[in-house]
Amino acid sequence: MIDLLAALFITPLTCDRRTGMLLVLPLSLAVSVVYKTIKCRELGEVPLAALVSWITILVGMAIVGVVLLGIYHILA
Repeated sequence: MIDLLAALFITPLTCDRRTGMLLVLPLSLAVSVVYKTIKCRELGEVPLAALVSWITILVGMAIVGVVLLGIYHILA
């Protein structure tokens, strides 16, 4: 069992671009939920605030990606 866990850290898992992009969704959701859980005073505020924060993170990352792609195409 320990050898299997050690192998996960030594040999990284391979994934294609689409899978890598899809892994951003739960990562950004987790960051959003944790951040809003710390910042909100009432527990009832957390789901909506986390959803808004999550969408903001995703839209911001998409905008940054499009801008960087545009810069790449201009310079290449």
